[in-house]
Amino acid sequence: YDLAGFCVGVVEKSEILDGSKVAEGDVLLGLASSGPHSNGYSLIRKILEVSNASLEETVDGKPLGDALMAPTRIYVKSLLSMMRGTDIPVHALSHITGGGLLENIPRVLPDTLAAHIDLTSWQRPEVFNWLQAKGNVNETEMHRVLNCGIGMVIVVPADQAANAKAHLEAQGETVYQIGQIIHRQDEAVVLDHAQASHNA
Repeated sequence: YDLAGFCVGVVEKSEILDGSKVAEGDVLLGLASSGPHSNGYSLIRKILEVSNASLEETVDGKPLGDALMAPTRIYVKSLLSMMRGTDIPVHALSHITGGGLLENIPRVLPDTLAAHIDLTSWQRPEVFNWLQAKGNVNETEMHRVLNCGIGMVIVVPADQAANAKAHLEAQGETVYQIGQIIHRQDEAVVLDHAQASHNA
């Protein structure tokens, strides 16, 4: 059977984050995901099929099935705490769902700017390395389909990055400084150290 659900949000027009405040030099903070977050399961199912893997197989100390089906982490309380309870300006938010970093981040960027991301700036959860190895998935495709350990990206001014990171960590989030906003020359998202990330 299929079970589907949805929710509708309402926001004051003055509080909409449309990406217009994003500026060159801004910092990208990434919030750790708890797993695939309900996205990329067509690819995941195919990898399970071709690898003939058992869901009881151990990956990073837990059954593969548990790692793949970990409940999606919800960031709303932590983000609202910072946006409404501090003076830290948030220039943009990008929820890393289906499409990964490569397809979600461009939605919050002006056409003249790009996100430069250092893939060695966070430790990719082992379940994503397992999927990449078993499915022989190239690095670009990994970041076009899966969140690879980052479930939310926050764009803040560079001089507020440390404050934002500290506040979010105090709310229980695992936070990484994963990159910065640069002048766009070609692609909207530039992934650096891709091979090193895979080997981390």
